[in-house]
Amino acid sequence: MPYTVAALYKFVTVEDPAALREALAASFVEGELLGTILIATEGVNGTVAAADPAVIDRLLAFLHERLGLDRAEVKFSSADDAPFGRLKFKVKNAVLTFRGVEVDPNRPGTYVEAADWNALLADPEVLLVDTRNDYEVEAGTFQGAIDPHLTKFSEFVDYTREHLDATKHKKVAMFCTGGIRCEKASAYLLQQGFENVYHLRGGILKYLEDIPTSDSLWQGDCFVFDRRRGVGHDHFEEGE
Repeated sequence: MPYTVAALYKFVTVEDPAALREALAASFVEGELLGTILIATEGVNGTVAAADPAVIDRLLAFLHERLGLDRAEVKFSSADDAPFGRLKFKVKNAVLTFRGVEVDPNRPGTYVEAADWNALLADPEVLLVDTRNDYEVEAGTFQGAIDPHLTKFSEFVDYTREHLDATKHKKVAMFCTGGIRCEKASAYLLQQGFENVYHLRGGILKYLEDIPTSDSLWQGDCFVFDRRRGVGHDHFEEGE
């Protein structure tokens, strides 16, 4: 049975994360929906799957009504089998932690649409940085991307301090799986004085969804945190 997989996130103030968790748990049951959604005062982040696409539609309508989540920002893919074993709604202190550094995720760098990504990378002045963990980079990455060799995202702070220079690196472009890590990383770089910071809107998943294989600069698989372990262009259905 094919499953529709939806990867989503939104940085938005959630006044009562526990109440939102209870509302979600009351509206969706394990079996019809699988996966995990993290909830914090800074927003939501998660990947879910359902055999019935109408269940995904209902979830997205719920999150649009409660949080203003835009369906156009959701990344859709497919799986032949259930990619998750359970359904979890979890309240966290943050949906994405940054080691000892306060970052305002609502003031990120410049979004670059998937359709414009190749043109940006053709600029020789652009420094391209992969903000994912080392084992994710090993599975696949963009041509010419720098691997910071992170074991966890919070180490990006140390990498920036040790290897990036706002006076030297005038244009920095970043990407990650679904967009949330590079969005927060771009906000951090701006806070550190970097002038031109770009990040791939929707991340690798959106790029694989929108860009045909013949035009792709992606090499290898995109590591995902579910039973599929990795996805490529063939996991994304045209028109989703």
